[in-house]
Formats: sequence, C-alpha cells, structure tokens
Amino acid sequence: MIAFGLILLLIGFLLHIGLLWTIGVVLLVVGAVLWLLGAAGHAVGGRRHYY
Repeated sequence: MIAFGLILLLIGFLLHIGLLWTIGVVLLVVGAVLWLLGAAGHAVGGRRHYY
C-alpha cells in the first residue's frame, strides 16, 4: 500500500493531477499507520501478520 501510494503521489505530482496526489497521500498515510501498528505487535484487521 505504501509503494502504490508513493507511485500515485509521484504520478499526480508529475502530471499535475490533484486527485491522484490526494489519493497517493491518503494511501501513503494509511499504509504507514498499518505498518507501524503491525511492527508494534498489534493485530490489524484480525491478523497479526500480513505477508
């Protein structure tokens, strides 16, 4: 999710498309939060690990 958010963020920035920029930022933040929760040992979405 973090990689996809970063890709959309770059595409939105380079092509000056605000919607892609916004979606990229949201995906990047959500991915980072889920990553931090998973790294802290909390179960996210009913699963302890995502592979």
